[in-house]
Amino acid sequence: MSKQSWKPGNMLYPVPAVLITVADTQGKANVFTVAWTGTVCSDPPMVSISVRPERYSHHIIEETGEFVINLTTRNLTYAVDYCGVKSGKDTDKIKDMKLTALPADVVKAPLLKESPVNIECCVKQILRLGTHDMYVAEVVAVHADEAYMDEKGRFSFEDADPIAYSHGSYFTLGEKLGSFGYSVKKR
Repeated sequence: MSKQSWKPGNMLYPVPAVLITVADTQGKANVFTVAWTGTVCSDPPMVSISVRPERYSHHIIEETGEFVINLTTRNLTYAVDYCGVKSGKDTDKIKDMKLTALPADVVKAPLLKESPVNIECCVKQILRLGTHDMYVAEVVAVHADEAYMDEKGRFSFEDADPIAYSHGSYFTLGEKLGSFGYSVKKR
């Protein structure tokens, strides 16, 4: 086996493709797509998103210090793509994609009803990193669609049919291969 040596780049794929909702200080909402997001800490629960400063919603996050991460599904793939290529300065993407904005519990940014999980976030730190600014945020509330709860009261991500993004394409996640600890579980 041989390997090619490439220049440094972001090869950590696939990644979640999520819809981020924000609301400006006048209450005007916007939605945009982010593929650079992740878990940062479990106690307190914290996440991050990375946003280019030229994106329309960047200034809204800077002003309000809050946003909502809306997880996505196969049924939301078209909206995920649209909200990643269209700008909120030119169009109302929530209306265009016929998405339903719901009030959040803590932040002023809306939840998307069509999303199986909505994560309300308050920015705690901003890292200016070059092409992107990373917002490290505390999770202040989580909403899970009851339609995806299994008989044990556990949220079933498999039933939600989540999507991921890799090198310009969207993918479903496929079949479950195992659960945490299955390699050492006594049979």
